Amino acid sequence: MPDIRSLLFGDREDEWIRKRETENIIIGYGYRKFSKPPIIGENPLIRSNTVIYNDVTIGDNLRTGHNVLIREKTTIGDDVLIGTNTVIEGHSKIGDNVSIQSNVYLPKKSYIEDNVFIGPCACFTNDRYPVRVKYKLRGPIIREGASIGANTTFLSGIEVGEGAIVAAGALVTRNVPPWSLAIGAPAKIKALPKKLRVPNRI
Repeated sequence: MPDIRSLLFGDREDEWIRKRETENIIIGYGYRKFSKPPIIGENPLIRSNTVIYNDVTIGDNLRTGHNVLIREKTTIGDDVLIGTNTVIEGHSKIGDNVSIQSNVYLPKKSYIEDNVFIGPCACFTNDRYPVRVKYKLRGPIIREGASIGANTTFLSGIEVGEGAIVAAGALVTRNVPPWSLAIGAPAKIKALPKKLRVPNRI
């Protein structure tokens, strides 16, 4: 199992910071017998009560809030922010330069491309008919440069196109085309204002 303190602080000697910041962090939660420790790149900042399962690969410059959960078979790129109380279920992929704010739920089989912003309390689903014997999980697909507003809800298998914006509070029941705006509950698709048709800078 990786040494938590060396991952977080390298050669720094400030023991009280080490003790405070590494409290209750689990890096390498063994969910099955032959699972492998996670691979984490350089310069991570991982805050208290975070749990990272085995069989996870993370790039450089990861930053987490407190109480973050990252499940098995997940791949995360470079320069990713994951906010407090966010859950990333297993078998998911997150690209580079992604900002995921606090209290976000990403279900199993989520696919997030580069330069995506996900606002606080966004909730994605992967099962259209829950609590059934037979099911087929279809996680969200969020294309490069899309922005997801706060308190949004997504039905299973929704794809948000490149550069699209989903407004705060939207209930998204169908795919969002590239460079468009989804607004309302249920969400309606509108033209994206010209001033917003620019790449994300995260």
